[in-house]
Formats: sequence, structure tokens, C-alpha cells
Amino acid sequence: MEWRDEGLVIGVRRHGERSMIIEAMTRVHGRHLGLVRGGRSARMAAALQPGNTLGLVWRARLDEHLGAFAVEPMQLRAGRLMGSALALSGLAWLGALARLLPERDPHEAVYETLTLIADRLDDSALAPALVARFEARILAECGFRLDLSRCAATGALDDLAYVSPKSGRAVSLAAGEAWRDRLLPLPAFLRDGARLEARPSADDIADGFLTTGFFLLRDVFAARGEPLPDSRRAFLAAAAKAAVGP
Repeated sequence: MEWRDEGLVIGVRRHGERSMIIEAMTRVHGRHLGLVRGGRSARMAAALQPGNTLGLVWRARLDEHLGAFAVEPMQLRAGRLMGSALALSGLAWLGALARLLPERDPHEAVYETLTLIADRLDDSALAPALVARFEARILAECGFRLDLSRCAATGALDDLAYVSPKSGRAVSLAAGEAWRDRLLPLPAFLRDGARLEARPSADDIADGFLTTGFFLLRDVFAARGEPLPDSRRAFLAAAAKAAVGP
């Protein structure tokens, strides 16, 4: 068995004295693990870091085996990202989100989005919004897509301000006013069609994570008997600190 692909490294661990097992979100083959022989050498260490994009050749005798990766550096971001507490915590949380998807299940759009975010993870004004939107994408990939395109009550396309915790659908400002205490906030950057490069306020960021966190906990993690991971709390703390500045 053999295939070629490219992948964003989301996890690494030692294997024996000289090798590493890397976990990558690949373009075509989904989240995939493989052994890199000699991966602990000084020559390979810089490439086998979370946040880097590698060219990968996977080989195994049978498809169900772990297999081995031959790797070629493509885009080495890790050296830059290691200088940012926000980026490091972001990589950990993005990896945890990617692991919600079944191993080897293709999700090319997830790969593309992860790569885009990795390029911007050390941008404190942009990264939190991108990560919140990625949480919403993972919800959709897990079968819990939020419908933020129109008001659930009136069908209106404008002035969408809330999300129903029951249905995960948007609610307009006017339709939701009487029940605002029971609804979740819908900041503009989470709405369908929002600009990718949007740089929301700290309050909007907090509102976005409140809403995505509610559905992640209820529909994904609680269903597995788990709380929201510590890696999410660490990222939110780093984002809040970065927003305040030194």
C-alpha cells in the first residue's frame, strides 16, 4: 500500500530510541498517523513539529497497519509559532478538534481551513475569530451544523443577533427580543458570509466562543461523557491575555 499527500502536523510522539509517530491532517486521506524512522534526529526535528506542512508518502503492507511516512518539508511555521503563547495553545486546541473526526476519514475542507488558520495563529487580532469559526465547522462535520443564514422565526436575512440553544438556528434582533435571556449571542463574524479577515472586538469574540462552546459541550463532548478540554480553556485564556496586551 502506498499513497502521496500533504498534511498539517497536529501531533507527535516518540517511538523507540530513534523514531517518531506523527499525526497529520492530510488533504485527501483525512487525519492519519504514521511512523517516521529516524524522526528524532537533529536533521528531522525541526520538520516534525505541530503547525508544519509536510509532503507525505505513506507505505504499509496492509491498509489497516500504522504504516511509515517518508516526509518532505513544505511549509515550516513551527519556528515562528513557538514564540507565541496564543499560537502554541491554538495548535493544541485545533489538534483536539481535528481528533473529533474519525481517523482516515477524508475532510479536504477541514485541511484547507486548518492550513489557513495555522498561517495566522500568531495574529492575536485575527486568530481567535478564525478558531471560533473552525469550532462551528467541526460541529457541522460532526453532524451538528448551526443554521445561521436566516431567522428561524421570520425567515429574515438581516439583523440576525441570536442563536436558539434548542435548534441551533439564528434569530433576528426583533424576533428574539422578548426571549433574549434564553438565547445565545450571534456576533457578526460567525454569521454566514462574514469576511474571513474580520477582526471582531473582544466582546464579540467572547460571545462567539460562548455560543460555539455551548453546542460543542452539549452535542459533542457531553455525548462522549467528557467536559470541554483543558486545551480550549488554555487557548481562551491566551486569547484574552493577548487582547489586553503586554
